[in-house]
Amino acid sequence: MKWLLFSAAMLFLAACSPQAEKIYTVDEFMADNALLVKIIGECRNNPGERRDTPNCRNAEAADGKLRLERMGKSLGG
Repeated sequence: MKWLLFSAAMLFLAACSPQAEKIYTVDEFMADNALLVKIIGECRNNPGERRDTPNCRNAEAADGKLRLERMGKSLGG
């Protein structure tokens, strides 16, 4: 009986916890420019809280890769 009550309490607490932000990969950011711009904007507007989050790090990495690709294309590569 205690096990059943404990399980029910854990399920209830898990359902009430805040939803975690979806973590996007670098490739997902590179494929979706609107999402990249949105996340980079959020990260740069609040660097104290968001700088070290996975989405900010992945968005910055994707932005860097895209910049290198554009630079290579403009140089004829």
